[in-house]
Amino acid sequence: MDAVIPDQKAQQKSWEARFVNAVIDLCQQDKGAAARFRRADNPATEYQSWELLARLGINLENERERLPAVTVVADIARAKVERNGQARLGQALAACYENSRSEENKNNPAKARLRRLLACTELPELVRHLRPVLALIHSKSGASLDYERLLRQLNLFVADPQRIRAQWAQEFYGQSAEQTAEVAL
Repeated sequence: MDAVIPDQKAQQKSWEARFVNAVIDLCQQDKGAAARFRRADNPATEYQSWELLARLGINLENERERLPAVTVVADIARAKVERNGQARLGQALAACYENSRSEENKNNPAKARLRRLLACTELPELVRHLRPVLALIHSKSGASLDYERLLRQLNLFVADPQRIRAQWAQEFYGQSAEQTAEVAL
């Protein structure tokens, strides 16, 4: 087995992983950049983060690319994360309330928030409803989100919204397909 040199290892990381790590590093090193990122998901102040986003390779003219990026960078900056987490969006939302997955608790706030996300059909609508969900997750569960996965899901939402919504529902209500396969083995 060949040893992987550091440059090869960096090249093997996904674009989302490189982007998230660069944002986390930038927020930790530059408080001004972190402040601009915190305002990135507000349409009135989003432009303040454009210089940084352009340097990170985001095409600012492409809404399908810019909206997922501003949503993720704003949440990373607000949460003051030190590294990418492991919690998936649906799991983190379910963790906000006890018994959120139970059948008896049909009107629970976590389920209502999930249903609102699942009803979204357009990317601008989704990111508008995602912002308070992310704030709720940080205030109630304190879960460290997997921002790489979230960014990937947001980028894929336009092409396959049904698949992404199904992933969030699966994460919220039960085991993911990968977890189910692991249990079966």
